[in-house]
Amino acid sequence: MKKIWIWNHYATEMYKNSGGRHYWIAKNLKENYEPTIFCANTFHNSNEKIETSGKKFIKIKLNEIPFIFVKTVKSNKNGIRRVLNMVVFFFNLMIVASKYKKSDGKPDVIIASSVHPLTMVAGILMARKFKIVCICEVRDLWPEAIFFFTKVKEKSIVGKLLLKVEYWIYKNADKIVFTKEGDVDYILEKGWDSDHGGAIDLSKCFYINNGIDLVDYKQNITKNILDDEDLLTENKFKVIYCGAIRPVNNVGNIVECAELLKNNSEIVFLIYGDGNELLKLKQLAMDKGLTNIVFKGHVNKKYIPYILSKSSLNILNYSQSQYNWSRGNSSNKLFEYMASGKPIVSTVKMGYCLLTKYDCGVTLEENTPEKLASKIVDIQRLPKKEYEKMSNNSIEAAKDFDFKVLTKKYASIIEMVL
Repeated sequence: MKKIWIWNHYATEMYKNSGGRHYWIAKNLKENYEPTIFCANTFHNSNEKIETSGKKFIKIKLNEIPFIFVKTVKSNKNGIRRVLNMVVFFFNLMIVASKYKKSDGKPDVIIASSVHPLTMVAGILMARKFKIVCICEVRDLWPEAIFFFTKVKEKSIVGKLLLKVEYWIYKNADKIVFTKEGDVDYILEKGWDSDHGGAIDLSKCFYINNGIDLVDYKQNITKNILDDEDLLTENKFKVIYCGAIRPVNNVGNIVECAELLKNNSEIVFLIYGDGNELLKLKQLAMDKGLTNIVFKGHVNKKYIPYILSKSSLNILNYSQSQYNWSRGNSSNKLFEYMASGKPIVSTVKMGYCLLTKYDCGVTLEENTPEKLASKIVDIQRLPKKEYEKMSNNSIEAAKDFDFKVLTKKYASIIEMVL
């Protein structure tokens, strides 16, 4: 069978959780290919690591999927250490690829995935060396995201250099897979496509979003039950948020919304997740004397399906100003929410909106606590048939993003390049 190498710096988490985009893609590719996942031996934002015993890499199999853990330096926060973590991984990945080829044989295709672009640069360089093809997968538009989140400006020397690297990647990749439907618009906006004098042929660009392993998801509902009395209350309309609690997630907006609805005894907000704003927002809720919002803190991902099975409504909660939502959404929680079979409210207006496409939720025109409170009450008061229709649409939407379906799309691209 053809060998497929999947390179993702941060797939270490997928090994730990036995789940995630490339784990599920590899799991489904196994039927017709030999997939191998290459990732760092470190965990992002953690001191935890996979020990390589002084070697450049170690190979460990998980459910018959080989993981190659490439040695790099620890990085438990953003900044210089994270950049160093990326750079060391980049150089060691190419060394390890050459070594592993000698023992395991040459791959037929490299799938090099961001977030950061150095993995894709390595993929292209090694594909050239091996005389094979490289599919570059863009899961986040760097450097655009850097321009949003940091002080690096697009017109600065660093910004211009990053843009040149990005253009080089898109130009030299054999195929490009974007995880948001509108990301190809970015190439058009930059004038990088061949129709506008650039070197990028848009026919080599494809869209495969993130998604969910529905079999795994459904099994976890009954296999991993969280002991949480708030989930078991039958007389409450449970509004649930799962995810990070950072400025970009704008969870403070939910606290303000809870204050507006504090006299509605039927509605309760349950917040699952951790982040640098958790303590501040817990204190804010306490200062306001709110009893209708509960911060649950960090929970293992395996409990998310069970938690969402008990929800009445799920919130996609973000800041409109700290990210460019015009090209769509590829957040993992969106597909977990869909799989739960419950309506979804998005606090940001997105382009290529899947909630609108599948009629499985609503988006706010204005991201204010008042608008959010009004929309929650609207859904709470929906006639049973309308609520059930929206819930069923959510389930149907999840089926289109099952990784069995998404992997078939990937396989068609692989066959194209082969």
